[in-house]
Amino acid sequence: MPELILFNKPYGVLSQFTDRDGHPGLGRYLEAPGFYPAGRLDRDSEGLLVLVADGALQARIAGPRRHLPKTYWVQVEGVPEEDQLARLAAGVVLRDGPTRPARVRPLKPPPLWPRDPPVRERRHIPTSWLEIVLQEGRNRQVRRMTAAVGLPTLRLVRVRVGPWRLGGLAPGEHLRLAWPARERR
Repeated sequence: MPELILFNKPYGVLSQFTDRDGHPGLGRYLEAPGFYPAGRLDRDSEGLLVLVADGALQARIAGPRRHLPKTYWVQVEGVPEEDQLARLAAGVVLRDGPTRPARVRPLKPPPLWPRDPPVRERRHIPTSWLEIVLQEGRNRQVRRMTAAVGLPTLRLVRVRVGPWRLGGLAPGEHLRLAWPARERR
């Protein structure tokens, strides 16, 4: 029965096991020979990273044809207006083409750990939180989508990938799970 690892990737950590250009990799937090991320989070993003040692399961999670939903909590600069939310939900045209429709809803500030370093604050510019659920995963997609509608991303935390949730994992913590064969089909 293959295993998978749920890892809460801290801000500033790379989605690879080795350090690079002065930035820490996953190897500073866990030993997992043979495991690889099924999908990535950029260095500036936090939250759920699923690691697997099974190539078929990795393709199922991260493959572009599977469209496994990924849920993000996103702190943006400003207060979103209805038309901005509607544009995000309908799909945004980016340089690499239009995005697929997304589920988007305003969110009360979620109960998250403090970020280190903290998100910059401007006294006269409010911030808001959104929950965005994507069925695709392009490079820095959420950040590019929110910027395209005039809501720059300040903090991005992935809280769910398909059936797996971040739950109560603190930054840098991980959980190993068995994944039954009947669930892998």
